Order: sequence, then C-alpha cells, then structure tokens
Amino acid sequence: MTIAVTAVSGQLGAAIVSALITMNTGETIVGLARSPEKANGLGIEVRPGDYDNADQLGVSLSGVDTLLLVSGMAAPEDRIGQHRNVINAAKAAGVKKIVYTSVQGAEVGTAFSPIIQSNRQTEADIRDSGLDWVIGRNGIYIEPDVEYIESYSKAGEIANCAGDGRCGYTTRPELAFAYARMLAGSEHNGHTYNLHGALLRQTELAAYLNQAFGTELVYRPMSFEAFKADRIAELGTFIGTVIAGIYQGIQNGASDNPSDFAAAAGRPHQSWDDYFAALKSAQS
Repeated sequence: MTIAVTAVSGQLGAAIVSALITMNTGETIVGLARSPEKANGLGIEVRPGDYDNADQLGVSLSGVDTLLLVSGMAAPEDRIGQHRNVINAAKAAGVKKIVYTSVQGAEVGTAFSPIIQSNRQTEADIRDSGLDWVIGRNGIYIEPDVEYIESYSKAGEIANCAGDGRCGYTTRPELAFAYARMLAGSEHNGHTYNLHGALLRQTELAAYLNQAFGTELVYRPMSFEAFKADRIAELGTFIGTVIAGIYQGIQNGASDNPSDFAAAAGRPHQSWDDYFAALKSAQS
C-alpha cells in the first residue's frame, strides 16, 4: 500500500511522515508539498502538491492508496475549493481512503467560526466522496504557548480572553502518532475523532509552565475585544483575529470536549505531567 501525506513541508505533515516511518508497517510513504524543495531530508519521495493546481495533484496522487489531507492555511472562502481539488484528484487517481486533519471549535458565534465552518464543509465533502474516510478534529497545539515563554516571562503573565474555559490541548507528535494509526488501520474507517489530551484551564497552563521553566506566571483574563486588538497589533488582522477567536471559543466551551484520542491512537494521550516534566529536564 502507498500512503501519501500532503503539506509535508509543514510541521504537522512532517511529523506524520516521521510517525509513519517509525511505525514501519511496510507501506510506501510519499509526501506532497507545494514547494517540494522545502521538504528535503524526510527520507521519502516528495511530489508537487499545490492545492490550487488540480492537474498537478492528479499526477502526484497516481498510485496512492491512502491519502492524509492536512487542512490548508488559506482564508476560509478559499480553502473549501482547494480541499475539493485534492478530494476530486484523489478520486480520479484511484485513491481508496482519505484521512483529514480537521479542528475543534465553535461553528458559530466566534471570530474562529468561519474557519471551523470551512473545515466542516470539507468533512462533509469527504464523507460524500464515496471513498473510505477518517476525520480527526485536532485540539489546540500547546507548542505555541511553550515557544512564547520568553514573552510570557517578560510580562509575568498569560493574558487572553479564555477566562475559566477548559481547553483540549495537544501536541504535534501526539497527533502524528494518532494519524499514523488512523491511516494504517481499517478499523478507523467511518469515524470522527476529537484528538486532544487532558483539558486545561489557563491557570493550570500557567502552573505547568512555571514548573517547567521556573517562572512565576499568573493568568489575567481579558475581554475579547481587548485581546483581539492586542493580537492584531502583533500578528496582523487575519491571524490576530483567528487567534482571538480561538480563545473566544475556549471561553464559550467550544474546546471543552470529550477526547477520542485513545480510540484513534490505541493508547492514551501523553499526560501533561510527563510533557512538562520533559521540558523541565531539557532545561537542565
């Protein structure tokens, strides 16, 4: 069997390739990337895979049995069509199964909802494709909070509009582990999985970061409008609004969901005690 993974020049796509190689169950693994030269060093064949280029996708998916479609990064109004290009090219090329990396979040009522709606449309398109399918709805990556530790430390706080809402965080390696098994195992076909670890409040996240990095962070709740303005000032209008909408959804309970990680991965998600203990060890 040949498994193709899209967007392998990105962090999640590359992590999924690595997990498949480690799993070593005999499948041929190929990667697709809009710029294949940016995906050197993965140890696999990398083919062109621009979501806007339907003809190119058809050629690159030749001989592929199972496809992992990493959700695109374009604006919501563009990504539905891009994903349809991939789905249609997969069908024409004889692909038998699509696994899709979707996301959790509020479908209405937040600044993140247009992206959630575009992902839900792609989920529907995949279910209607006539192919076997599995859908993973990713939790929120915890890595950006870890990578932001210097800024948090300088401010002495984590400040956002999540309030007391609980969030299903996850990590790229844990997601990659689950997706590798969803790709290889037919028992997952027809399932939609919420993929995240134990739920965390922002106060709990601050405590874990303090344990790992020796900081003394506190959590300060902000209004949505104030947090949105802060994020736009640092990240620009599109990304700033999206980030604010994610935390707005956390506050509204949209990220407080049961986890299906163990069913998808065959083992529990890594505990946050273990994850942050490893970060602490890496500091010494």
